[in-house]
Amino acid sequence: MEGGGHSVSSTLATMSAVEVLGPKGPARYGGADLLTWVHNHLEIASQIVDNPGGGLLFATQSIGQVRSALAEADADRWRPALTLLASAEDHMIRRDFAAARDLVRQAGERIDAG
Repeated sequence: MEGGGHSVSSTLATMSAVEVLGPKGPARYGGADLLTWVHNHLEIASQIVDNPGGGLLFATQSIGQVRSALAEADADRWRPALTLLASAEDHMIRRDFAAARDLVRQAGERIDAG
């Protein structure tokens, strides 16, 4: 071994002693519960979708994050809302903002109904 470095076996031995307890860093969903976080993101997306300077980009990104979080939490339970949100995204990128907002509203209602 050159330059006094550690051998691979000593590095592995050290790493195997590391205890992994779970994710670290910021609280999931900013510390809010899932449904509060979802509603906040849907509200923001609906408000900014047609704002110049990145509103459409941020809105579609927010909808995508909501869809991902709901699908991860329980895809079967949230399937109707996920379908509505996918359609809302489609309308957003086609610049049909009124229909997109309506679909986001409908998805929020489905989520409230649980």
